[in-house]
Amino acid sequence: MNYQVIAGTDEAGRGPLAGPVVASAVILTREQRNILIAEGLRDSKKMTEKTRDKLFETICRIGVVWRAQAATPYRIDRTNILAASLWCMRRSVEQLPVWPDLTLVDGNRRIPGLMSEQKCIVKGDDKVPAISAASVVAKVLRDRVMLELDKIYPEYGFAGHKGYPSAMHREILKQIGPSPVHRLSFKGVVLQNEL
Repeated sequence: MNYQVIAGTDEAGRGPLAGPVVASAVILTREQRNILIAEGLRDSKKMTEKTRDKLFETICRIGVVWRAQAATPYRIDRTNILAASLWCMRRSVEQLPVWPDLTLVDGNRRIPGLMSEQKCIVKGDDKVPAISAASVVAKVLRDRVMLELDKIYPEYGFAGHKGYPSAMHREILKQIGPSPVHRLSFKGVVLQNEL
């Protein structure tokens, strides 16, 4: 089938103990794809923060169509991280100003309720430029949220670990307990003797 408009979608932040999960959907023209590949576009997890930020600036500068959606720690705790991630992906696609004929989804899980035709691609964030770009947008936006949360809750060190379960982060949780932006359903956030 000849698809005219193809979107890629990916999320960032499934593993952290704090902060939102963020998903993005991206539509690339052939020219935009070539520019981003020339600048080193790939899975955002395999890039430095500086490279991701530079690519995000390019994505914005060359007019790439993208939308993003976050899910709060409350939503994550109320549903679960997979459901929250898929909800973010669906919402990011639905907010695109152009409806895609096909949505390429990173991973092996279809997005429930998405009216666009979709195809799941395992490790798509390293194989498909539109998914790679979505992973960059999601990761950069999530990191920026964590930098803002660090200003509100400086004692947790979010600017450094971005909410991921580093040894330092776990030690802080043991000492002072969770903040309002921690995911209380995640193992290690609430100590067993506090339940």
